[in-house]
Amino acid sequence: MKFVDSLIIDVEGGHGGNGCCSFRREAYVPRGGPNGGNGGNGGNVILEGDDSKTTLLDLTYNAIYKAKRGVHGKGSDLQGKRGEDILLKVPVGTMIYETETEELIADITQKGEQVIVAAGGRGGRGNASFVSSTHRAPREHTDGEPGEKKRLRLELKLIADVGIIGMPNAGKSTFISTVSAAKPKVADYPFTTLVPNLGVVRGALGEPFVLADMPGLVEGAHEGTGLGMRFLRHIERTRVLVHFVDSSDYDSTMVERYSMIRNELEKYGIGVSEKAELVAATKTDAAMPENLIEFEEFIKKEGKPFFKICSLTKDGVKELLDAAEKILAETEKQNEEDLGAAGQ
Repeated sequence: MKFVDSLIIDVEGGHGGNGCCSFRREAYVPRGGPNGGNGGNGGNVILEGDDSKTTLLDLTYNAIYKAKRGVHGKGSDLQGKRGEDILLKVPVGTMIYETETEELIADITQKGEQVIVAAGGRGGRGNASFVSSTHRAPREHTDGEPGEKKRLRLELKLIADVGIIGMPNAGKSTFISTVSAAKPKVADYPFTTLVPNLGVVRGALGEPFVLADMPGLVEGAHEGTGLGMRFLRHIERTRVLVHFVDSSDYDSTMVERYSMIRNELEKYGIGVSEKAELVAATKTDAAMPENLIEFEEFIKKEGKPFFKICSLTKDGVKELLDAAEKILAETEKQNEEDLGAAGQ
């Protein structure tokens, strides 16, 4: 499936139906009163969070989404029917901006969460609604109001518990295909992964959590090099980072490659570099021992949890997942305590 994480759409609420000017006309009722009904309100354009979706692809097939207009009022006090809404389902994690002002309208973070992005117009009034004690036969009636019209920019930031980061060809895709049912493209050349892949893992504590395999980052990613800005934003919502460093790559030291990615995270900002981080040396079955020893000593001096893994043999994989799950449980507990303290 094609991955789309940003697009622009036009939305328009339905126009309100017109009010009716009508009078009662029946045999033996020479002076029937006004009976023109009101028009129905126009339909709304609504966006709803759907956790089964991971891309905005479905919305690329239409450029304009317009709700139905309300039905006009009729005689005999018949009120116009309300216009039908348009419900557009988007992935959880979708942010909605109005392009004209760049204002954030909403951030959909929950399944089933709904946001009206273009309200329908109010229906017009029929002449029956203008009756008063001094105005017994009004001929006034109003047309329905137009619906809201907006141009929106939708931006998807994937919501995952654990984000796997690293340089291209660091073993991220192989790892996620080993520990989950996700089937990303795997090959022995850089930039195999061009879109984030999500996989669900059930850990030792029994609660499932979501892994996100992020496309490889390169130097200058915070400025957009290698589509870095596009991919870095998906890291923003992850709670834990697992940093993969290839121990079989002899072109540069593991310390240099790790430091380069850390530098990109810090320059990107938005708190990404401050997230809890686990560091894993990958492809240890083909590691250069001197490079690996140097890197392990460096990471331990940094005070960060360090793991040596090989996805093919599954060495160290369970230990890494257990550690990630433990941190997730700790952060969840801390969040509950913070919410409890805030409510007191």
